[in-house]
Amino acid sequence: AAQAIARQLRLRNLGGIIIIDFIDMAEEEHKRQVLRALERAMERDHAKSQICDVSPLGLVEMTRKRTRESLEHILCEPCPTCGGRGYIKTPQTVCYELFREIMREVRQFDPKEVLVLASQPVIDLLIDEESASLAQLQEFLGVPVRIQVEGTYAQDQFDVVPL
Repeated sequence: AAQAIARQLRLRNLGGIIIIDFIDMAEEEHKRQVLRALERAMERDHAKSQICDVSPLGLVEMTRKRTRESLEHILCEPCPTCGGRGYIKTPQTVCYELFREIMREVRQFDPKEVLVLASQPVIDLLIDEESASLAQLQEFLGVPVRIQVEGTYAQDQFDVVPL
């Protein structure tokens, strides 16, 4: 296991504080053997590393300096949908942001009408589940709101255009 861990650290170019859980090591001699095996396996690594003793919980704490960009960074690019964040806003969240933006635009520009451009999932939600909320907002503001699907927009993208 110690050799496999050292190999994966090199392959993945992991760096920082690394905690390794060598499961079920009760005897002190086994802990020392595993620690020595890990130290020997890490000798082939060109990156600077430091290995600490086995903790009372059986964990080995170590640090390793990353030598190059991570493999993920070299082989991958950010997701075009979320921009690399790893998540996108739900249509429900976008609807509420959209309602707030409509109120801001109406207060600022006093338009006769407002056009909302948004992705299909957001427009679907506005037409179905949020239709009553949209009607209340139009009544409250005294301004009609037109909605239009913009096929090129990401789910969390929208525009509110005062007309």
